[in-house]
Amino acid sequence: MIDTLKTWHELAQSGNAEGLDELLADNAVFHSPVVHTPQEGKAITKAYLAAAFGVLNNEHFEYLREIVDGNTAVLEFRTELDGVVINGIDMIEWDDTGRIRDFKVMVRPLKAINKVHEMMAAMLEANKRR
Repeated sequence: MIDTLKTWHELAQSGNAEGLDELLADNAVFHSPVVHTPQEGKAITKAYLAAAFGVLNNEHFEYLREIVDGNTAVLEFRTELDGVVINGIDMIEWDDTGRIRDFKVMVRPLKAINKVHEMMAAMLEANKRR
């Protein structure tokens, strides 16, 4: 069984998107703060999380607190992009094997959402070309 949160923190800190293959369930669903429909499936969830590693996980990124209840966790984070302070949460749910089946990101304030949207779109497009 996978230690979900320990593995998540290791991957997020290292930016190792390839490690997501083992951590994500095949039926994983990603909920973006800027896309109104859930993104369903392991491949698209991995694409969004890999882009987030590239955009959000910079020298300013830090998790501030973590609340865990069974197979669900809420992790509050803070980072900065181009002088815009971003505050958000990752809501993570995993199955009994420890694989993530649902990942929701919420971001505030509006200026931060706009900056994340701009930079994530560019990162996702760049990753498509590879």
